Amino acid sequence: MRRYEIDPRLWKWIDPLLPHPTHHGGLGHPWKDHHTIINGILWILHSGAPWRDLPERYGPWQTVYDRFNRWGKDGTWARIVTRLLRHLEGRGLVGGDLWCIDSTIVRATRAAAGAKKKSGPLARAGRAQGGATQGAA
Repeated sequence: MRRYEIDPRLWKWIDPLLPHPTHHGGLGHPWKDHHTIINGILWILHSGAPWRDLPERYGPWQTVYDRFNRWGKDGTWARIVTRLLRHLEGRGLVGGDLWCIDSTIVRATRAAAGAKKKSGPLARAGRAQGGATQGAA
């Protein structure tokens, strides 16, 4: 097992929550190994590297990226996190009543901090060149 990869003991908890690799006999090619894909996702999340820098051992970066996004949209990640949190709560290792958001990753615009709106001839010229026109949707 390499750094950032999921422990095989934890894999038993996660595997049943993942979509069926052959789509339950439906259309489409069977998916590549979920275990390898998840290890690739964890590598990206832990290292902070761009998707394109994913090591080849995890497969094509596009496949790993697409699976990461698909599982975010269909609720797979939510099911995994919920199950793992319940397990940790049951063992008294974490309390479900405490949730934190790291504000260093939540960006705010300058206007949210009370910055004044630009005005004057330069601001008007900028809106005329590339800004949205009034009434445009």
